[in-house]
Amino acid sequence: MTDPLLKVRGLKIGATIYPPGEKPRDIEIVHGVDFDLAPGKVLGLIGESGAGKSTIGLASMAYGRGGVEITGGSVEVNGRDILQSGLRDVRRLRGAEVTYVSQSAAASFNPAKQIMEQVTEAAIFQNKFSRKDAEARAVELFAKLGLPDPDTIGNRYPHQVSGGQLQRCMTALALCPEPDLVVFDEPTTALDVTTQIDVLAAIKEAIRDTGVAALYITHDLAVVAQVSDHIMVLQQGAMVEYGTTDQIINDPQEDYTKALVSVRSITHEEKKPTATPVLKVENITARYSGTNFDVLKNINVELHPGQTLAVVGESGSGKSTLARVITGLLPPSQGTITFDGRPLTPDLATRPLEDLRELQMIYQMADTAMNPRQTVGTIIGRPLEFYFGLRGAEKQKRIQELLDEIELGEGFQDRYPAELSGGQKQRVCIARALAAKPKMIICDEVTSALDPLVADGILKLLLELQKIEDVAYLFITHDLATVRAIADSIAVMYQGSVVRYGPKSQVLSPPFDDYTDLLLSSVPEMKLGWLEDVLAHRKMESAGN
Repeated sequence: MTDPLLKVRGLKIGATIYPPGEKPRDIEIVHGVDFDLAPGKVLGLIGESGAGKSTIGLASMAYGRGGVEITGGSVEVNGRDILQSGLRDVRRLRGAEVTYVSQSAAASFNPAKQIMEQVTEAAIFQNKFSRKDAEARAVELFAKLGLPDPDTIGNRYPHQVSGGQLQRCMTALALCPEPDLVVFDEPTTALDVTTQIDVLAAIKEAIRDTGVAALYITHDLAVVAQVSDHIMVLQQGAMVEYGTTDQIINDPQEDYTKALVSVRSITHEEKKPTATPVLKVENITARYSGTNFDVLKNINVELHPGQTLAVVGESGSGKSTLARVITGLLPPSQGTITFDGRPLTPDLATRPLEDLRELQMIYQMADTAMNPRQTVGTIIGRPLEFYFGLRGAEKQKRIQELLDEIELGEGFQDRYPAELSGGQKQRVCIARALAAKPKMIICDEVTSALDPLVADGILKLLLELQKIEDVAYLFITHDLATVRAIADSIAVMYQGSVVRYGPKSQVLSPPFDDYTDLLLSSVPEMKLGWLEDVLAHRKMESAGN
């Protein structure tokens, strides 16, 4: 038996919270977790937000972020308890024996420094390599991770590479000092499925070739199944289940794990279009001010009452830009938009109140879409006052009706956004949109920032509300599982154009164009060996061409 590289026993982590109007109190957020990780192995940590995944991962570096404190237990790396080490020893550990890959590479890189300087910094600082040798190793890692122009890409600045390329540069940064352990904290969550598969394959190959051990933190069980040897399922700071990847995926024992495995089991029967669309987009072309490049090119789509049109594609394909044109934030250079049988003026400022009321929007980040200083009742009540002039008891009654519709019920009117979970915040944003009694709602990546179980609940709620209110949804997403769950029709966008459009049953049925085929084949499946199968299929197709 190989001695574990990482040995965690009885790990307890706490924090102090400051509830509004109450005295501060201490809480425990990780409750006595135990696990081992052998050299060269990968342990997946999975669970919803607040489960303690990232907190445990950072504890393996003897780090507690944002006021979090490690209150008990031991964390042994290479046979020594790093929680008992002094600050100097911990500094020698980080960036040498243990390194970290965060979810957002864009937020982690210094925009004022070249990539090479940042990738080699830890290896040089920890005296692992001379500058010359560190740069040579970085180039080797760039090539191994499939980055273009590995000899020169390090001379670029972070903004001069794509999101997927920068995430791979961050993996190179973590591997450059030849660590024993890498903590991967949601490294592909923010990426499109087509980019995610490339980064995931690069990470898996790098782990295999370097022999490094890894903690892989994610809320996506299908992703972690492709890279992990074992999986630990966490819920509210406690271990729910631990086992081999095969056992967790194919024979889960606990109810919570079973729910994670069966997530996105929504079945939605495709509805037939009505005679008159609520939205008709005809020959829309658009460009941003000061540029001569069309970001939308001759777009033609329509949406019918009570139906959902899913607009899918990778980042930069034009999905959110189309939403900006429809809402009047970006006037088109060509084409027309008809809403409920009447033309929409291109500029938001000139639209009548009725158009503003009947066309609402729900945003991706509920945190930034609500005023943190306003209560839930104030947030939902604002459109009731603005559009309908409701006041007093009548307004309060309608607010409570909307809270009941979104399944929050009593006691939420006086809460502030900071007192809500991610899923609850998004429900409040849904209620605010519904308060205007719209005929159409644009949903811009409304579940992409949520955990699978929470996102599942939001999608079910949206479908139920659609039946009640007969509202139409324009649903912008890059998640094909979401599209399969809720769409009636689909528009696939690529580089500003619609490359495939029609009813869901037609768009998701072969024969496919090349881009739609790539998009559909890149959606992770919850089965062992899926990643290798996809990569092998692509290699065969490439050889055939």
